[in-house]
Amino acid sequence: MDKVKFGIIGVGNMGSGHLGFFQSGKVKNGVVTAIADLDEKKLESARKKTPGDYECYRSGDELIDKADVDAVIVAVPHYDHPRLSIRALEKGLNVICEKPAGVYTKQVKEMNAVAEKSKGLFTMMYNQRTNPLYIKMHEIVKSGGIGEIRRVNWIITNWFRTQFYYDSGSWRATWKGEGGGVLLNQCPHQLDLLQWICGMPNKVRAFCHFGKWHNIETEDDVTAYLEFPNGATGAFITTTADSPGTNRFEVLGSRGKLVCEKDTLTVSRLDCDLQEFLMTAKEGFSQPKYKEEVIPQGGENPQHVGILNNFANAVLGLEPLYVDGKEGLHCVELMDSMLLSAWENREVALPIDDDRYYGELQKHIAQSRDKNTGDILIDNSMSFGGTK
Repeated sequence: MDKVKFGIIGVGNMGSGHLGFFQSGKVKNGVVTAIADLDEKKLESARKKTPGDYECYRSGDELIDKADVDAVIVAVPHYDHPRLSIRALEKGLNVICEKPAGVYTKQVKEMNAVAEKSKGLFTMMYNQRTNPLYIKMHEIVKSGGIGEIRRVNWIITNWFRTQFYYDSGSWRATWKGEGGGVLLNQCPHQLDLLQWICGMPNKVRAFCHFGKWHNIETEDDVTAYLEFPNGATGAFITTTADSPGTNRFEVLGSRGKLVCEKDTLTVSRLDCDLQEFLMTAKEGFSQPKYKEEVIPQGGENPQHVGILNNFANAVLGLEPLYVDGKEGLHCVELMDSMLLSAWENREVALPIDDDRYYGELQKHIAQSRDKNTGDILIDNSMSFGGTK
């Protein structure tokens, strides 16, 4: 094939943005030949705002079954990410799944099992992995540039959202409609980056506050304590109610520290091992010497366009796939462990008990209500029109 033919399932905020990238020529080896959405108004809006030579379908299932495509982009509400990805992968299509990979680990593991057997390529839209700052952090940590990790802290509170935002969709921040709040909607990229750079923790104790600051039923304020297999500890703090907010990511190792804040990466390199100095120093208040430097920003930050181009090129065999879609499980496991910890008021060991989390989620879904009418929500499918 000369170019990869893409179908976009869901043309809400994210899907329509992807359509614009293709139609403006930013994806060199890809072309959109089909789009789908259950909401006819969104299809019509897409046709008007981003015209092109593509077919329109009224559901993702119809597009997968009938459209002339090599690959699909799944950009629908969270619960349908695995279902539609599985359907496409079983047909042998290549799949880009928007974040998060799913709402609960059971469905993501099912998707990963299908991806393992499918002839199609599978990736997650982890566009933040294209950011040079996080790429550099990943390289430094994985190469041992700051030694063994001792502490990880990420304060990510610049997600401020008003009640008007949540009221813009009756499904928003409901257990049945979205499956979670700030963790599932705003933080998947940060949780993915945390585990990509630092590895997965093996214990989580989280305090999630549900509807603390907004009239919603899901979490809008989270403080989580993490423990890693090597004994390192960490904290992850997030909310949609702080302004001005903070985005500060720190990784302390036995040979130095990384700090990423305000688009700047600073590294402090110790001239000795921290623990050795701590145990052998002959003065009570002395500290090891270190040199601090700001890592120059280099390279492009292509974000979504970078993932789209890499995927098209990988399908054509021109370059390796950058993100293995099966890694999407890690982020979902972190989100689920934090919620389960808060629901059951206890420490949760990872990997989590998939069935236990699923059972607790079903209890919350059963009571999920439309925040505007107070009515029990009936459907958590793509009927929300693919709006992210």
